[in-house]
Amino acid sequence: MKKMSNVPLKESGSLLRPRWQILLASLPLVLFLLIPLAGLILRVSPSNVMSTIMQPQVVQAIRLSVTTTVITVLLTLFFGTPVAYTLARKKFVGRTMLDALIDMPVVLPPSVAGVALLIAFGRRGFLSPLFGGLEIPFTETAVVLAQLFVASPFYIKSAAAGFASVNRELEHAAAVDGASRLQIFRTIILPLSLPAIVGGVVMTWARALGEFGATIIFAGNYPGRTQTMPLAIYIGFEIDLNIALVLALILLVISFFVLAVVKGILGQRLTVF
Repeated sequence: MKKMSNVPLKESGSLLRPRWQILLASLPLVLFLLIPLAGLILRVSPSNVMSTIMQPQVVQAIRLSVTTTVITVLLTLFFGTPVAYTLARKKFVGRTMLDALIDMPVVLPPSVAGVALLIAFGRRGFLSPLFGGLEIPFTETAVVLAQLFVASPFYIKSAAAGFASVNRELEHAAAVDGASRLQIFRTIILPLSLPAIVGGVVMTWARALGEFGATIIFAGNYPGRTQTMPLAIYIGFEIDLNIALVLALILLVISFFVLAVVKGILGQRLTVF
């Protein structure tokens, strides 16, 4: 017979609670993360937000960011869902290599991603003959491609985790009842995977919205054409600090909203690797 513990219940419960020494040791890093964010919020006054957000450069940057990120998310949904399903459901030679390839843009420095895109799709890139002289770099198309390259893995990995979590017995039961593969996907796999898919979409959109390094190399920083919100923040430090502060505050609020959706409302613990 298993020996009962001699530790009283109340005492054992206290062992699970963090001691004040641990909490105190955690405080420096927590403050280090909190103070810059709080400083940014306190530095921008509501009057500055309203006056700055109406400036043409800011309006153009917000419009371009919203437009390109929406296109990026739609492309990711359309082309990334088959990849996610393949990773989750199929076993084939080279699956590990494909999985590593999907993870590569996440760990790759954004500047390297920008150079790689420029080498592939630039005027003298090895894919340029396929486009018949069509200029891709330093256009809105280049902004979308840069965002797609660095942000799509977030959706693919999240959706793949959702597809893999579906109980196969439910699918087998539906198949026995005569349901087709499309019906099984639409009525069983997709609804059960929806939280992970939505979480992946939100994370992809947020990552695309904050993309900087690959965009500035591959698309440039041209106001009204390729200047997204992160690029406007960068140039704002040289031209108008209020623009940089207001746009940084907007991105901070959006980031907080994204984390609230993913961690709170959806209750998903998304992993990249």
